[in-house]
Amino acid sequence: MLSAAITGTAASHLANQPVLNSGGFDLVSTIQQWLPLIFMGILVGAVVMLVRTMPRTRPQEIRPDSTPTIAWSEIAGADEAKEELREVVDYLRDARRFKTLGAKVPKGILLYGPPGTGKTLLAKAAAHESGAVFFSQSAASFVEMFVGVGAARIRRLFREARKHAPAIVFIDELDAVGSARGHDSREHDQTLNQLLVEMDGFTSSGDVVVIAASNLLEKLDQALLRPGRFDRQIFVSPPDVVGREAILRVHSRGKPVAASVDYRLLARQTSGLTGADLANICNEAAINAARRYCTEVETEDFDHALERVIAGMQSRRTLTDHERRVVAYHEAGHALCGELLPSVDPVHRISIVPRGQALGYTLSLPEEDRYLKTREELIDLMTMALGGRAAEELVFGSVTTGAGDDLRKVAEIAHAMVHEYAMGTGFTSLRLADKSVSEATRRSSDQEVRELADEAMRAAATILDQHRPQLDELAATLLAREVMEREDIGRVMNGVKSATPARGSSARIGLAAATAVNPARLPGSSRD
Repeated sequence: MLSAAITGTAASHLANQPVLNSGGFDLVSTIQQWLPLIFMGILVGAVVMLVRTMPRTRPQEIRPDSTPTIAWSEIAGADEAKEELREVVDYLRDARRFKTLGAKVPKGILLYGPPGTGKTLLAKAAAHESGAVFFSQSAASFVEMFVGVGAARIRRLFREARKHAPAIVFIDELDAVGSARGHDSREHDQTLNQLLVEMDGFTSSGDVVVIAASNLLEKLDQALLRPGRFDRQIFVSPPDVVGREAILRVHSRGKPVAASVDYRLLARQTSGLTGADLANICNEAAINAARRYCTEVETEDFDHALERVIAGMQSRRTLTDHERRVVAYHEAGHALCGELLPSVDPVHRISIVPRGQALGYTLSLPEEDRYLKTREELIDLMTMALGGRAAEELVFGSVTTGAGDDLRKVAEIAHAMVHEYAMGTGFTSLRLADKSVSEATRRSSDQEVRELADEAMRAAATILDQHRPQLDELAATLLAREVMEREDIGRVMNGVKSATPARGSSARIGLAAATAVNPARLPGSSRD
């Protein structure tokens, strides 16, 4: 009994002892001791591998003698911006002439405006004409999730630029890194602070000019816009009719364009389009000519390209007979209101051929570029936009979803008239764009917006009801031919006098304003 007890006690003691191998090595204890170090080693290795695989964005260096040259003659439609940049070009060419008079080169030039107006091309042309080394970088490449990476990239960019001075540093889409600080983004704020220091701080030196481009000037930090950083702010606007003609000629170089092509007419037809749009039109025209196996690019090709850019690619959707009649009367309503209203540009083309998301469109051409609109003109624009919906209701007794884009345009114009330009019936000297208005004022302004839209709708219904024969003839011609040009529309409207719709009580207020919506776009095309 005693022997058994001793044996059991010994077995229990041995079970509690660590396992030893034949050499007396404690394997479990060793693993427990080294396991944290092994884990830390794996973690450090993973971090090293992650850092090595991170994208390394280096500034793209473009030397004038190693790239396709972009001369001033290839930049059209931006004469004001070119004149501003010429001074910088002259300074970088002959800095001594300016330094003897104590003049300094502007440290920063900000090009802002709508997309596609040629801001990047202007910067490249300035670098080529000055003979300076050109460094190009997108501001989005400065923003990373790791704090300090963006600031390091900015330091490296300016360090390389100073080594090659005189140099031009071009930063595209500046708003990606230059937006106002204080939004709880430490990496963004640190990157912007480094840019501010490089442009006007203790480390700034050398003949390095920073040219930046942005579409959102109002979102940039005020510290960027002060003198000493971006000394000059140049608005690059869409070209006028003369600029559009020059751009079309520039992008037609090297293409066998027929002598019958009227660039002046094309410029009138492309009101509100940017340089990028016009370049696309020239390219699409050449593609269409090649598809037709022609040896020259003709007017027909430019018309096809213009329709494709403005209205979209022709769709293969098949409409029912009833839908075709609805679309025909809808577009006829637009065209009839546009022809009879005195302040609306004449209609150039009507089409019920589906293109893109539109089942049809009505294209109006301005006689000249205009930048101010009166209250009456804006109401006439809304009247034309609602002419399609009024025609549906007059002819078929119901409305369809085809007027969605028209209603959006009317809402934008009416809202801008009341809130931006005080063209309502009650608020005639107070801008209501500020959000801190009372609830009663908000209700009253909403009521005025609705009254303006209703006034335009009543005017459209009255015009169409009084000219029903012309409406039916336009719709019948569209159903038979699908497309009507200016000459066809003129034959239908021959001898018909312009309409004078009744105005509201505030029509006597002759205010003029630069419209919030692009004024060149407003009288353009109505797409449904």
